[in-house]
Amino acid sequence: MKLVANIKLIPTPEQETLLQQTLERCNEACNWLSGMAFETKTFRHFALQKISYRALRDRFSLTAQVAIRCLGKVADAYKIDTDKQRQFRPHSAQPFDDRIFRFLSDDQLSIWTLGGRQKIAYVCGEHQRRLLAHRKGEVDLMLVRGNWYLAVVCDIDDPGLIETTDVLGVDFGIVNIATDSDGRPYTGAAIEAVRTKLSRRRGGLQKRDTKAAKRKLKKLSGKQRRFQTHSNHCISKALVLEAKRSGRAISLEDLKGIRSRVKARASQRGRLHNWGFGQLRTFVAYKARLAGVPILFVDPRDTSRTCPACGCVDKRNRPNQSTFSCVSCGHAGMADHVAALNIRSKARAAVAPPAVLGA
Repeated sequence: MKLVANIKLIPTPEQETLLQQTLERCNEACNWLSGMAFETKTFRHFALQKISYRALRDRFSLTAQVAIRCLGKVADAYKIDTDKQRQFRPHSAQPFDDRIFRFLSDDQLSIWTLGGRQKIAYVCGEHQRRLLAHRKGEVDLMLVRGNWYLAVVCDIDDPGLIETTDVLGVDFGIVNIATDSDGRPYTGAAIEAVRTKLSRRRGGLQKRDTKAAKRKLKKLSGKQRRFQTHSNHCISKALVLEAKRSGRAISLEDLKGIRSRVKARASQRGRLHNWGFGQLRTFVAYKARLAGVPILFVDPRDTSRTCPACGCVDKRNRPNQSTFSCVSCGHAGMADHVAALNIRSKARAAVAPPAVLGA
């Protein structure tokens, strides 16, 4: 499993200037390469290197390995499609490999800059430090909101799967971000409160259109996203810990394309299109793999309309967003809990018992 450890660099003012100049020079070189690639329709790494390598080094005064990394960055950018020319921002992340970067100790590293090799101090948490023991491949130099970071790819062996005796079904929603089949809701009230507050604040600042308002808007940029990411980390961690503690696999809905499938009132569209469904699912999936918890995906069709007691499927079973009441047998409960129970049942039915229950 590949994970990314972000470590924070602590450069001196002189080193910070060199890092910024290096990042800007590399991205300037990448834009020049991108123009040549698009003009000549040469998008493969080695083909592009053959026609541009010498001119690239002479024009931008780059060392051999830095030039190679710029070529790789441009070639990778065109792997998605070649319909339009790729452009790189002055401070876009730049890859470095072991020939132009290495760790010297637990608190210092060496990295190439336009002013030569620089020994730069860094800090990271215990979790990141454990990941660094599995470092493999390139690192990315990043400038994020005035701070310097290295994104380090770490390749960790998947642990063996735990023995499971049941499945923990998890339903994703808008009011309750997640609800498990034990009936435990993970409310989205805090996220919605932050979203509403920041949305109202941004609207007021945009109307003012003053320099002070623009400075404040820049300061607010990304605040909601960071809070939301933190909340998704907390929810996914709690779900995985509960599944591991109780010896259960986790079953999730396959929500690919949910934004195009789900219809919502105008008042709810902000919530629907703002929340990271995919991010939460990704967090649950990778934390489950790290913990050795099996994870299963099921079709979300009719999970909120099916009665877990008698199996009746009817739109009328869901009279409103929060409640479930079966028109056939009268079974009633919280709608999200009922959906989580149905997700659990689908997972148990779809997988042979030995594959989920103990193997």
